[in-house]
Amino acid sequence: MLAVQETVAEVDGAVETVARVISATAEAVPQGGGAAHLILLLTVFVLAVFLGIEIITKIPPTLHTPLMSGSNAISGITLVGAVLAAGGDNGTWATILGFSAILFATMNVVGGFVVTNRMLAMFRTKK
Repeated sequence: MLAVQETVAEVDGAVETVARVISATAEAVPQGGGAAHLILLLTVFVLAVFLGIEIITKIPPTLHTPLMSGSNAISGITLVGAVLAAGGDNGTWATILGFSAILFATMNVVGGFVVTNRMLAMFRTKK
């Protein structure tokens, strides 16, 4: 139990650091979009990748099933955002990217539930 609490504390620290960097970057970027806005978005993406890798490597094996359930919920939120992007009147490219996001998010949600079901099946008693 102590290892889980230490892991949660480390993840919280990493999330706070990333949030501080993102807010400092957002304050430095001028409004109106353009190259500066693209740099901000790329910075957020790279920080999210590093944070994701850091979180995944620190998760103990006993937390993988609850973590999969949580990531399925996040993928469901991604699916809703993809539907909004595809259905909006934002142009052809936004519709194409939104549709591909729907496909990938749906595969992620279905695959996550399949993996979670297989993991939970290992703990069921055999009759």
